[in-house]
Amino acid sequence: MHFRIAKAWLTRNLRDALRNCGYFGIQDRQSGRVSYVRRLSKSQHYPRFHLYLEELSQGYNFSLHLDQKKESYQGTRAHSADYDEPEVKAEASRIKESIKY
Repeated sequence: MHFRIAKAWLTRNLRDALRNCGYFGIQDRQSGRVSYVRRLSKSQHYPRFHLYLEELSQGYNFSLHLDQKKESYQGTRAHSADYDEPEVKAEASRIKESIKY
């Protein structure tokens, strides 16, 4: 699911705002790209919400999905994920409301 948040909505640093939403940064070992995740379990890595950001001049593009499990085959990037399910839409709304205030 994709959504955008204007920089004018931010009252604090975006990384801090995401941390307050329960997200923490991870860095892809191959690409070096930083993304953010929020685990749904304290004892397991999956399922988890996974968020990619793209900074624009006036705001940020967010790309959010729900990782159900880790990629199945070594060396592949394919995994089981949900992009437009109700849980993902609800999480996007939660992020937007939390960041705005």
